[in-house]
Amino acid sequence: MNRLAVTFIMSCAALAASGQSPNNPLASDNAVATQSWTLKQCIDHAIEHNIAVKQRENTVLQQEMQVTNAKSQRLPDLSASVGQNFSFGRGLTSQNTYTNTNTSSTSFSLGTSVPLFTGFRIPNSIALSKLNLQAATAELEKAKNDISVQVTQAYVQILYDMELSDVAHRQIAIDSAQVQRLQRLLRVGRASEADLSQQKASLAQSQLTATQADNNLQLAVLALSQLLELSSPEGFSVVRPGLQEELAVAEIPHPDVIFAEALALRPEIRADQLRLKASEKSIDLARAGYMPQLSFSAGLGSNYYTTSGFKADAFGTQMKNNFSQYLGFNLSIPVFDRFSTRSSIRSAKIDRNNQLLALDNTRKSLFKEIQQTYYNTVGAQQKLKSSAQARQSAADAFQVVTAKYEQGRATSTEFNESKNNFLRAESDLTQARYEYLYQQALIRFYRGQSLSF
Repeated sequence: MNRLAVTFIMSCAALAASGQSPNNPLASDNAVATQSWTLKQCIDHAIEHNIAVKQRENTVLQQEMQVTNAKSQRLPDLSASVGQNFSFGRGLTSQNTYTNTNTSSTSFSLGTSVPLFTGFRIPNSIALSKLNLQAATAELEKAKNDISVQVTQAYVQILYDMELSDVAHRQIAIDSAQVQRLQRLLRVGRASEADLSQQKASLAQSQLTATQADNNLQLAVLALSQLLELSSPEGFSVVRPGLQEELAVAEIPHPDVIFAEALALRPEIRADQLRLKASEKSIDLARAGYMPQLSFSAGLGSNYYTTSGFKADAFGTQMKNNFSQYLGFNLSIPVFDRFSTRSSIRSAKIDRNNQLLALDNTRKSLFKEIQQTYYNTVGAQQKLKSSAQARQSAADAFQVVTAKYEQGRATSTEFNESKNNFLRAESDLTQARYEYLYQQALIRFYRGQSLSF
């Protein structure tokens, strides 16, 4: 292999292994100025700071309060009251006679009531609140899963754009070397001005491509930093995972197998199942309107009276003499409530049917996602194999064209075309590896494992 091809391929391999571009500040690993984030660190930070996740956490806290309130309905209540009344004109006196006079009365009372039977309203309310709490907790887990997938997608996009940026800067490096080589040959009369101008045009195009690639990378970094709720993308970078030269191609489970496992694990399925149970409890709760209600009440109280023109006993004496207590049971039997209970039951049944449809729709959506991921993974496997073959063929072709070019038997156009083909094949192979790793991670994610490379 000639010296130029050896040098070029070795530099490509070194840059790919280090995951950096010497002219790319976003891909550099400056331990002082920047902190490189792993995928796990990004996901953990996003879950901790994402607004949608925090809103779901507040919903869980609200449902916990609903459970507490539902349980509290079993407790007796206690109320106290103080009243002051004034009467003017003809009225009843303490001697049981009527006269035109002014009277005043002060009353004190303390009472309590305890529900004894509420048509199973209270236990159904407690059960409903607990189901809603469990559903809210499952929806919180779904929100965490959603942000995890979004972060992973943005992370992989950065890896893709980093690779494209590396390729663009490698093109600049080799084009610059060729410009210098042609300048030396021009001075000794072995190259023409046209060849040098064409190579300079190729260098300018490579610089433009690198600028575009760097801008795309910056936008990808910005997108991920916004997902992480960072105030600025400045100083933010990601860790480029090390890739083996040959990835082990594992057997991909059938979508039906993945779906069967996901049904028992995915929080969105669990949330809809809990919502369905809650809708059935809502029907039982509405039926309580047909049941009688029994409660027990007790209380005590006293009064103090004064009438103008008549001498009143002392306050303490009246409070003692007028002191009273009571115990009572109250049974309320519904007879006709303007069809309110019937309408509530029908509405609850409609809600139950809607929840059945929602659960079925969630299952179908999940299966479609798994099917798509499965076929994407199969395609990524094939792309990985094809990219490896294409990269080897492009490397061999570039070696041959480089030797011809240095011997004057190939034009600069042929050299640049072969060089670009090799760089694209190198980049396509790395991107194929990342894509395959990402799709494999999604498969494991649907089967209950965490997202990781």
